[in-house]
Amino acid sequence: MLLIQRILLVSLLVCGSAYGGTPQQSNPVDSLAFAENNDGLVLPQGFRAVVVSEKLKARPARHIAVRSNGDIYVKINTRNADTGIAALRDLNGDGKADTINYFGNYAGTGIAIHNNDLFASSDTEIFRYSFQDEKALLPGTNPATVVSGFPEQAGHSAKGFVFGDDGYLYVGVGAPSNACMVKQRTVGSIGMEPCPQLTSQGGVWHFSGDKLNQTQSKDGARYATGIRNTLALDWNAQADSLYVMQHGRDQLSMFWPKFFDDKMNAELPAEELLQVNQNDDFGWPYCYFDHLQQRKVLGPEYGGDGKKVGRCNKKKNPVIGFPGHLAPNDLLFYTGKQFPEKYHHGAFIAFHGSWNRAPLEQKGYFVVFVPFRKGVATGQWEVFADNFAGKERFVNVGEARHRPMGLAQGPDGSLYVTDSVEGRVWRIVYVGQ
Repeated sequence: MLLIQRILLVSLLVCGSAYGGTPQQSNPVDSLAFAENNDGLVLPQGFRAVVVSEKLKARPARHIAVRSNGDIYVKINTRNADTGIAALRDLNGDGKADTINYFGNYAGTGIAIHNNDLFASSDTEIFRYSFQDEKALLPGTNPATVVSGFPEQAGHSAKGFVFGDDGYLYVGVGAPSNACMVKQRTVGSIGMEPCPQLTSQGGVWHFSGDKLNQTQSKDGARYATGIRNTLALDWNAQADSLYVMQHGRDQLSMFWPKFFDDKMNAELPAEELLQVNQNDDFGWPYCYFDHLQQRKVLGPEYGGDGKKVGRCNKKKNPVIGFPGHLAPNDLLFYTGKQFPEKYHHGAFIAFHGSWNRAPLEQKGYFVVFVPFRKGVATGQWEVFADNFAGKERFVNVGEARHRPMGLAQGPDGSLYVTDSVEGRVWRIVYVGQ
């Protein structure tokens, strides 16, 4: 009997490697294989973590999406052939991936499930994959092009995106600079006036959500401007609005030491949670938000000294200003019921962690929660999941064991988190007090 069971198990795994097997998502919480000590993560009381996958073949895991049957798809920032997307399936209901397949021959960050199709981005395009067989783990491997023609650039090239409830596809297009300086990252260099990058970068563009073969120049419309770089976009259904997280500028003390010291540079400027309406202007590169002063001030490249406001009084302020350089890389409004009521309709944000606070200690490397009610932020943000880095105090970013990158909500209300260092994937659930 034992031999027969082993033969059946091997057959299942072989089938899974080719076809995925049968997914097991509707599993009770008590059947999950929770990690000892939550794999080192520090979570609120009553929450537990499953290590869905310890390492992906190509490690720089980026954004993540989960189908209604529980299958998981992770975008990977690698240029190795056919390892651009990892597809994971749980076959026995313990929450851990038993089958992992790879497809896609391009690097990138963004990924989403929309209308039962899988969408993924390279640095210059967004593709759509259709599932020929609804039970299959892998979609058809010849994707259709949804949008192309985004600028080729060395910095801030990754394309985060989200589908809004209004039928549009929203894409963050990062600007390839720190503050649009005439001489890039040069001490004392002034900024270009006006900044030419704002023509096709430094904002959010929107496109038809159901049309193929669009280009940024012909079919896209600039929805909002003055956003240096955003990978983290989500639609807040209660507010019926787009929200994004902005990466703030860097190196104030390095380029403008007469106005800023290293301590100020470590804290400023804020990472911003933005509520985005059409034609909004959030001020980059001319302005940045100082969360200590709670106002937007003029950038030193444009005549600022850390206190002057000038034209910035006409730029839209953020909902929340977080401490500087924490690198917000994903945003998720929680619509599930698995977590306690305090989390319903609130926002989770994955902070990838700083690299440029030295000589001070690096910070971030956590997932935070912002409470919302009826589409409005109602309280102070709080750390939800911590200790991804594995240590509290360090200066060199290379010492971080893990860095949280992508967020997704499972069909049962679980929260999935990816890691960009080893390609780890966690599933966080609430088990009760």
